[in-house]
Amino acid sequence: MVVLIQEQQEEGVEFHDLPEGCIENVLSFTTPRDVARLSSVSSTFRSAAESDSVWDKFLPSDYRSIISQCDEEIDNSLSVLSKKDLYLYLTQKSILIDDGKKSFQLDKVDGKKCYMLSARSLFIVWGDTPRYWRWISVLDSRFSEVAELVSVCWFEIRGWINTSMLSPNTFYGVYLVFKASASGTYGFEYQPCEASILIPGGGGDPAERNVFLDAERGRRLRYQIVPRRRTGIFSRSVPVKCHPHLHLA
Repeated sequence: MVVLIQEQQEEGVEFHDLPEGCIENVLSFTTPRDVARLSSVSSTFRSAAESDSVWDKFLPSDYRSIISQCDEEIDNSLSVLSKKDLYLYLTQKSILIDDGKKSFQLDKVDGKKCYMLSARSLFIVWGDTPRYWRWISVLDSRFSEVAELVSVCWFEIRGWINTSMLSPNTFYGVYLVFKASASGTYGFEYQPCEASILIPGGGGDPAERNVFLDAERGRRLRYQIVPRRRTGIFSRSVPVKCHPHLHLA
């Protein structure tokens, strides 16, 4: 764009004389951060930087469909926002969709889609058996219910998401979000859990990694002789020692 401005000046045309629509088109090929910086160039650039046509390019192409899945009151409040304000809202706050079973947000850095699956949308072995799991409400959770692990000897959790829902050409990370209760936990420091990710039809083997859900205590015990067991998260299911009071959001 610097070259464009220099060429226009050499021809005797000031850059602020460019049609605002032309500036909007140029800005739409940059990034939100670039638009924010360039808005200070002139009043014309500042006006173009507020344009819906610019920020529409930064929003997901299916954002209307996504927003329509949230609560009607939230849907109505978001529908009246400018595209810029909507983009900024979605990078700062998550919205609940799919009857409250998922949350959606845009990444603050690049605007890519981010999802969180609620515990209710996961497959949890014995998840509906009160002896092993309880469903409770937690104030600092975005979801109405979380799963509290009471005591199990078979720890298996699986989650699914359609890859068409994700941003294309994007590297994604998968995280298990949980919180230990005030009474503490035991067992996770002794044995790693096997976490794996599989893309059906992707033509490859599952990506697998062993992780400690209680990493800090696990590091302290790594040189001690402890029972060796394997735990399955998301795919394989194998026996594991009992682990009480873990909140799965």
